[in-house]
Amino acid sequence: MWKLFKRVFLIINIKTFVITGLAIASTAFCLHFHIKADFPLTLIGTAIVFPIVFSIGGAYKRREVALDEYGSIKAHGRALYFAVSDWLENPPQELKDELKVHLGNLLSSCKHVFSNPVSDLEENEKAVYRSFQDLSKFIKSMRSHGLPSGEASRSNQFLSKMMISFERVKHIYQYRTPRTLRTYSDIFIVVLPVIYGPHFAHNVTSYNYGLEFAVPIMFSVILVALDNIQSHLENPFDQQGEDDVYINDEKFIRNLD
Repeated sequence: MWKLFKRVFLIINIKTFVITGLAIASTAFCLHFHIKADFPLTLIGTAIVFPIVFSIGGAYKRREVALDEYGSIKAHGRALYFAVSDWLENPPQELKDELKVHLGNLLSSCKHVFSNPVSDLEENEKAVYRSFQDLSKFIKSMRSHGLPSGEASRSNQFLSKMMISFERVKHIYQYRTPRTLRTYSDIFIVVLPVIYGPHFAHNVTSYNYGLEFAVPIMFSVILVALDNIQSHLENPFDQQGEDDVYINDEKFIRNLD
């Protein structure tokens, strides 16, 4: 039950009550002064619903790409571990433990980068590149333990693919949906429920017991809820939504053996 309430509060927040209050006030004002008009509802779909749904679709695709690239980092990291444990004759446990440390540092650094503000990216990503460098030196050291040159080259390919995946995820984290589109949606979500007060007053004259305010309330809640869903999908790493990408470095290292 608590999870259900938590999910509800993700899409209904202070902004919902503010916009709903404005819509109710506008409708009450128009009812009191008999200001009525029959505005076309297609304007709502064109001005707000379509842009928000388009943004939600774009943000969801970005999240799916981030998941794919995160899986690629883990898959190639596991492949490196298998290279140590299976490609070498009687590999020492210290070598496998060293690789675990390097992989753990890499995922931990990635989690630190993506869970902090973009303004800290330049400083935080240095730890990720140091981890990649440590892995590169580790692969080179495997040659002294009998790893053939061909297998060392393949291991470097694993590392290269991990670096490519990190850069792709970093760009998803760094570049969001167009800011102008977000500003456009924010403006019209505030303005339209107020402007449509005469429309609500025109269509609810036969209602009583406060039901004349049901339409503007539902109208506002739906629009703000869609906007909140898009906001939570915007950054798939901020750990504020139910659908965020969580980097579990400890579980990954624990399950290597």
